[in-house]
Amino acid sequence: MTQDAQDKSLFRRRVVVRELVPNMITLAALCLGLSSIRFGLQGNFDLAAICIVVSAILDAFDGRVARLLQAESQIGAQLDSLADFVNFGVAPVFYLYFWALQTSGRFAWLVVLLYVACCALRLARYNIAIEDDSRPAWKSRFFSGVPSPAAAGLILLPVAFYNAEWIDMRDTPFFLLINIVVMAGLMISPLPTLSFRIVPHIMPFASPVLIMLATFMLVGALLTSPWETLNIIGIAYWVSLPISVVIYRRMAV
Repeated sequence: MTQDAQDKSLFRRRVVVRELVPNMITLAALCLGLSSIRFGLQGNFDLAAICIVVSAILDAFDGRVARLLQAESQIGAQLDSLADFVNFGVAPVFYLYFWALQTSGRFAWLVVLLYVACCALRLARYNIAIEDDSRPAWKSRFFSGVPSPAAAGLILLPVAFYNAEWIDMRDTPFFLLINIVVMAGLMISPLPTLSFRIVPHIMPFASPVLIMLATFMLVGALLTSPWETLNIIGIAYWVSLPISVVIYRRMAV
């Protein structure tokens, strides 16, 4: 084999590895979501919660890694959607079911199925929307409905309340079920919700250094007071929903 042929062969291997990296991150997140269900079945709710949180972190990075490596692909996009369905459409609501809803009868199971179905519909609609080239550019700064990772975090907010010793809702499953139904509806609703792409528009002063500093502060808060930090993030997201509608209407004018 000549030197040129060896260089071309090595280049091909590097390209393949580069394309595999983001997909491996997505698959790792998927495995964590499935592991969360297993730990929930065993009653090991601490490990189940850790699996969901880490899968959410990996989900936030796989797309960015793909763009950084210039390794975006249709397979990666579809794989990411499937992982989101398991990690945010199945694992969190199963966690709640094992945690506090198993004794609530058939209605609780129907609510679980409703949430899973709405998450599947939401992800299918999202996959279609991103392929719509006629959509105005400013609308890409918003999601239509609550994204599945945010919905998962909000239905698990009672778990964070419990672990932070704020409120114990295990004895009031009715509120847990209502929260799940509301989030299922918001996922498939046309409610405009903010995406990270809106940050340069509403915060033009937010330089990359400032965003990085805020990220480090958030990581530090999660490491020192994880449950309290998650509670604050969840409450802040609820507050952001009406603000999203106001910003959307102003940009639509």
